[in-house]
Amino acid sequence: MVICIGRQTGAGGRRVAAQLASRLGIPAYDSELVTEAARESGFSPSLFRKSDEKRHFTLIGSIFGSNRYGSFNGNAISEAELFKIQSETIRRIADKGPCLFVGRAADYILRDRDDLVSIFLTAPLPDRIAAIAGRDRLSEKDAEASVRKSDKARRNWYEFYTFGHWGDATQYDLCLNSSRLCLNSSRLGIDGTTELIIAYLRQRGLL
Repeated sequence: MVICIGRQTGAGGRRVAAQLASRLGIPAYDSELVTEAARESGFSPSLFRKSDEKRHFTLIGSIFGSNRYGSFNGNAISEAELFKIQSETIRRIADKGPCLFVGRAADYILRDRDDLVSIFLTAPLPDRIAAIAGRDRLSEKDAEASVRKSDKARRNWYEFYTFGHWGDATQYDLCLNSSRLCLNSSRLGIDGTTELIIAYLRQRGLL
């Protein structure tokens, strides 16, 4: 199986991914994917970090004039080429065996696979603001600005490359409220979200 997790900022996507990958005994790729893509392509990891789930509408300079992806005018590689390189890396990793990806439009890149499980994690805005404020030691105002800016960047990046709608429930197998801060018992938290995903995988016959 190949699991892809999309997430709103502050919804606990990385924590759920780490816990789920540990429970299932499979590798998880998030920031590690940036390094892997850079290693495979020969470009600096900083190029991928700069455009990671963000669009700048610019060309990113490269110290390489050419590589196996071809020559680039003015020693520059476009964000579209970076997306292509990263997409190829995601496909190669998925072909090797069970794994989990966080973000990077992996659900779109791997959409033709029968063993794909696509998940989107959300949480109420106040909970996400509180999570980011605590994580990054920000005021509530600055945390809200950070959450909104990050969500907008992820949405624009995803929708530009996939022509889909980021967070649209019709595009995913599961959409879950992963909030751990609300008292509403219907909200699962990190542990409960992980358990529900595992139950779903069993129901699908993947475990």
